[in-house]
Amino acid sequence: MKRGKLFKSWRLVDYKIFLPSFLLIVLISIPFSVYESESLELLNNIFDQIVNGFSWGYIWYALILLGAGLYFSFSKYGNVVFGDPNEKPRFTMFQYASILIAMGVGSTIMRTGVVQWTQVAIDPPFGLEPGSQEALLWGNAYSMFLWSFQVFAIFVMAAPAMAYVIHVKKRPLMRISEACRVIFGDRFTDGVGGKVIDILFLVSILSGAAVTLGLGTPIITSNLSALLNIEVTFGLTMIVTIIWVFLFSVSAYLGIEKGIKRLSTFNIYLAGGLAVFILIAGPGVFILDYFTDTVGHLLNNYLSLSFYTESVAIDQTSHIQSHMIFWFAYSATWAMLHSVFAAKISKGRTVKEMILTYLLAPTALSWVATGILGGLGVHSYLNGDIDVLNRVEDTEPVNVIPHILSALPLSSIIMVIFIIVAMIFLTTTLDSTTYTIAAYSGKRDMSKYEPSKNLRIFTAAIITVLALILMQIGGLAPLEVISGLMGLPIIIIQFLTIYAAKKMMDEDKAWIHNVRK
Repeated sequence: MKRGKLFKSWRLVDYKIFLPSFLLIVLISIPFSVYESESLELLNNIFDQIVNGFSWGYIWYALILLGAGLYFSFSKYGNVVFGDPNEKPRFTMFQYASILIAMGVGSTIMRTGVVQWTQVAIDPPFGLEPGSQEALLWGNAYSMFLWSFQVFAIFVMAAPAMAYVIHVKKRPLMRISEACRVIFGDRFTDGVGGKVIDILFLVSILSGAAVTLGLGTPIITSNLSALLNIEVTFGLTMIVTIIWVFLFSVSAYLGIEKGIKRLSTFNIYLAGGLAVFILIAGPGVFILDYFTDTVGHLLNNYLSLSFYTESVAIDQTSHIQSHMIFWFAYSATWAMLHSVFAAKISKGRTVKEMILTYLLAPTALSWVATGILGGLGVHSYLNGDIDVLNRVEDTEPVNVIPHILSALPLSSIIMVIFIIVAMIFLTTTLDSTTYTIAAYSGKRDMSKYEPSKNLRIFTAAIITVLALILMQIGGLAPLEVISGLMGLPIIIIQFLTIYAAKKMMDEDKAWIHNVRK
């Protein structure tokens, strides 16, 4: 019976897009692993050329998407419901926001929140002195800017078209090509063109997921190393990964209602408890003062950062300029994943609720997390507890995190909670990623059913094995740059989906017929 169910679940996979995507990832990873330094140098040169020639384009791309999101939200399209207007939303607003936060922010905020400010403090913009008060303010302000409205607009703006296709049009396949059918027609969508779009999506997500696991695991292993006074070895990485995959497997088995939803909401409470604990046990007054200064500095300079290209820099550009473009490019790679997942869980929500929740909820949590975690690091630096800036220059920034946490009272307890929060964030990230990939590459009617659990676990195994191999033999850094480069074609697809959403709603006059009474 079990074999029959397993065989049946594999028959639900669309191998015409899944296998080519998997093989492409393998073919890309092999030369990168064998010639890691050479391929990294080549890819970095290509990326540098893109930054130098197209940095303005990425900046306008993010701003245009934000403008499109605000237009959709506050125009006649904002009240359009994804699904039956008489049905209640699938999740409460708190649950919905928690899931989007877990998906949109993930464990990366645990890294950027604590140490991203150091990169700017060492290499500040506008000719500021490294390590100065202004440089420290710019550091945390930029860390907050990374998790602000433009980035989340990048993540969400393909979602309206996908949600409309699934919940209103009731199309069976949850794919980008399906959302673009209204533009290209049946022949393109059902032919080679549609397959190319879908394979591009899967390749970008599989590679991005492997990179995220590769970059997220050190957040846990570095703190475990400090907590248990052991070295970070590949064996420790393996153990952490196995535990992480086990947690994911349980979550995948339970499904989105009992898995992702419960983990996401629980982690929001746990992260909130960690924040309160740090404020009470640590330098709470300084953190709140610094948070206030940082938010004020960011708001005063938000437009300057949003349009920042350093066009008149005489010498080389600062960290902010080059990193911002990479961040937008890397976010574009992940954009379709976030949008597809957001579309699936948005049944019963309006266009306005979807977009504004994704713009506001993750931004609010990210700013608070960055204010608290970054303030903790800056306090350690100013107090002389840890020479944070010199340590960051001597090692990977993630390795400095346990040193900053160890400066707190009851540091062992804080490290344990920090590890648990990061682990759950990683779990929910992989859970939602594999959920989306399984839904995307399956043949099951996604307007009615959930994706295959077996395919989700198999996808998780592929991502995990790929990440472990690349972490052990090399190739992770080049794959990270490739992920950023793949954002370029994704940008074109994003704009197509935005146009497709408008076109579908216009044709159906959805602002009249598909709104709450």
